[in-house]
Amino acid sequence: MTTIARNMSELGFAPVIAVLARGADDVAAVGKHFSAQRSSQFGSASLTEKRNAGAARPRADGARGYRNLGVVYGTVDREGLAALRADPTVRRVTAAPEFSLIRPVAKASAVLPETNTWGLEAMEVPALWAEGLTGKGVRVAHLDTGVDATHPALRTAVVEFAEFDRAGRARPGAEPYDSDAVDGHGTHTAATIAGRPVRGRHIGVAPAASLYSAMVIEGGDIVARVLGGMDWAVGEKARVLSMSLGIRGIVTSFLDIVDVLRSNGVLPVVAVGNEGPGTSRSPGNYPSALSVGAHDDRFAVAEFSSSQRFVRRSQPLVPDVVSPGVDVVSAAPQGRYQSLSGTSMATPHVAGLAALLIEAQPDVTVDRLERAIFASARPGQMDVERVNRGAVNATRALAALRGE
Repeated sequence: MTTIARNMSELGFAPVIAVLARGADDVAAVGKHFSAQRSSQFGSASLTEKRNAGAARPRADGARGYRNLGVVYGTVDREGLAALRADPTVRRVTAAPEFSLIRPVAKASAVLPETNTWGLEAMEVPALWAEGLTGKGVRVAHLDTGVDATHPALRTAVVEFAEFDRAGRARPGAEPYDSDAVDGHGTHTAATIAGRPVRGRHIGVAPAASLYSAMVIEGGDIVARVLGGMDWAVGEKARVLSMSLGIRGIVTSFLDIVDVLRSNGVLPVVAVGNEGPGTSRSPGNYPSALSVGAHDDRFAVAEFSSSQRFVRRSQPLVPDVVSPGVDVVSAAPQGRYQSLSGTSMATPHVAGLAALLIEAQPDVTVDRLERAIFASARPGQMDVERVNRGAVNATRALAALRGE
């Protein structure tokens, strides 16, 4: 039984994503197939919570259209689902998944390093800075738990901030903040991408890049928020999207959406997950996403780093590459610093590298940019089944981009 069929059987409705046919942009017309209301008591509950509620059954939710992505998201009853599938402007109807943050596996308090962080040195990032490449003018979308933009390393880095409510709507006038009181996840990943030097010490790969940070993961209906963040990133003309969150397992609901990101000139850089060998998360396991795993300061693959082989011609093995993700020191809320470990920490290293390469060649296509990053990677002594192409290197990536 499919996820949609199971939800229909158990709940009488199902949350779905309707992907519009190419050239179709009338999200309002497609939205008419979705029911208009839902019981408020289930407004922020997960499907699991709704099933556990027994006899109390919510009505189906209204729809939210994301014009830049060409999708409509909401809940439908049986009649609405049949209408969606019969609508010639709808190319595909998929079950809406449940996202979760890829939590760090280790955490420790830290201080501002005396020198550059080990990850920057391992990737040879300072060699690109020496050529004047800092990511200046490059827009990097950062979808996470938010960001503490008052941190000394981030005060001038966050150019735009958006907070999305559980319906996927941007809250007008939202001020930057990090909703993660446990790990400060978003602040940490943001500073790894584009943290400014503090007292001459670096924690960010692209220290002059422009961060477009969106709070998409805290509470409520995460799918609507993630869709809202992706749609916003396309509208803001981001060139790179860094996302350290995902859906456990192989879930194809966002395949079309990630393709849309690429067709709009956005390189999606996504964490593969922290569940170890034989596992992965979506969309980090999609062929169209640049999937990132983690290695440590000895160039050994992190034990927690997910990896998985698929039966498919395109990108049969994930992650695509690995980068520094163990004991990574970066910013924490309230002006602090902390060390975190996870593929969430590895992903922003690659996103920052992409920003440096885009500054070097502003007209580079997504495919060529990705190929340059792939060409830079070497497995070294690491198991190829765990790291695929291997550890990324900034110097080799720039040389590959230049055709050297």
